[in-house]
Amino acid sequence: MQFDTKIAVVIRTDLQAWQKLNVAAFLTSGIAAAFPECIGEPYEDASSTKYLSLIGQPILIYGADGPALSRALDRALTRNVKPAVYTEDMFKTTHDAANREAVRAVARNDLNLVGIAMRAERKVIDKIVDGLKFHS
Repeated sequence: MQFDTKIAVVIRTDLQAWQKLNVAAFLTSGIAAAFPECIGEPYEDASSTKYLSLIGQPILIYGADGPALSRALDRALTRNVKPAVYTEDMFKTTHDAANREAVRAVARNDLNLVGIAMRAERKVIDKIVDGLKFHS
């Protein structure tokens, strides 16, 4: 099945494994919140145990260094794609309001990005992530 839209997550490659997983989880929650139509139906196993719904389309995860991550953010904003962002300062906070304050305290060009996520038309996402490789 081919989707009209694409979800891309770009994570800085020099992070520790736990940080990469944490960033991916938080960023995809931003996609789910902004695009409730991308959420599939709830799951149920053969024993009738019910499970939560998941995002119902593939999520492509790319790796990038700091400059490439900033370039992807600029490309997204230039194309009117609103991304979810995660900054290095957010690793030092303990709650959602503090995360927002950590981002609000820094000008966009000075954000120490560790990850972004976005959902848009396939061709638009392809232009934003052009030159990036899948995260390994």
